[in-house]
Amino acid sequence: MIDLSSNYLGMKLKNPVVVSASPLQKHLDNIRRMEDAGAAAIVMHSLFEEQIELESRELNRSLDEGTESFAESLHYLPDLERYNLGPESYLEHLADAKRTVAIPIMGSLNGVSPGGWTRYARMIEQAGADAIELNTYYVPTDPDVTGATIEQMYFDLVAQVRASVRIPLAVKLSPMFSSLPNVAKQFDRSGADALVLFNRFYQPDFDLEALDIVQTLELSHSYELLPRLNWIAILFGRIHADLAVTGGVHTGTDAVKCMMAGARAAMVTSALLERGIGHISSILDGARKWMEEHEYSSVTEMQGCMARRSVIDPAAFERANYMKVLSSYTFKSR
Repeated sequence: MIDLSSNYLGMKLKNPVVVSASPLQKHLDNIRRMEDAGAAAIVMHSLFEEQIELESRELNRSLDEGTESFAESLHYLPDLERYNLGPESYLEHLADAKRTVAIPIMGSLNGVSPGGWTRYARMIEQAGADAIELNTYYVPTDPDVTGATIEQMYFDLVAQVRASVRIPLAVKLSPMFSSLPNVAKQFDRSGADALVLFNRFYQPDFDLEALDIVQTLELSHSYELLPRLNWIAILFGRIHADLAVTGGVHTGTDAVKCMMAGARAAMVTSALLERGIGHISSILDGARKWMEEHEYSSVTEMQGCMARRSVIDPAAFERANYMKVLSSYTFKSR
């Protein structure tokens, strides 16, 4: 009997497949279907601080319009049902999700201000979340702001949130750090219980006819797994925090690779948006089949077996691989 269980954020999961944050989680029916398909845990869609603040400002502006007019001019008042007044609807939905399924439910927080991060993190904890994932998505554009300044901002943020809540805390990282091992170590020291590699940046495109910026979203592919596997394998055993992969997990063998690199969770979103929520079962079946064929009895047995510290040639994760790949490529004439 294959044991697929994995320990992540202090929780024993029935398997390593976790559904990462996406719009799918906005509907309770989808959350039920995720559990039925075999998901071990679910990260809720993100609570965005900017969205809350923007809606609050829009409401205030609407209420101020027409204040000098006659009292009977009721059409000046906005339809309050259109507004999400603060995070209440998100928190209620999270609480409903907790009551609906038996698997762990994690909140996802995307903030912009130190006070916002800590305030909303406490609210998510009070709503019953089993853990919180901090979705750190910041694009620096000021050339006078140094990388060290940005990194310290992140470390301080994690430390502040860690001091504000008791539940486990995961940090979803960008790959764009000059020394990722050092950054990972500092996040570990700041109180992160897990690091999730990596956040996907959605870059805008140019509409050349309209001369306008166009928002784009492209789903991930399995080939995007490679940099994540590489860094998980390098970090495994060198920090205390758990490691998780997000971005590029589409098949059972993708999930197996994540475990062998040293991850405790393989997170999926694009595969479900593309193939449906039931695809979770296919991922689990594929992983189970591979393990049976290669005589692995448990996920724990193979976690980290392909990490940098475990392989015969650790240079494969360093410059040697770069040189070998480029020097061995053969041009194929047509």
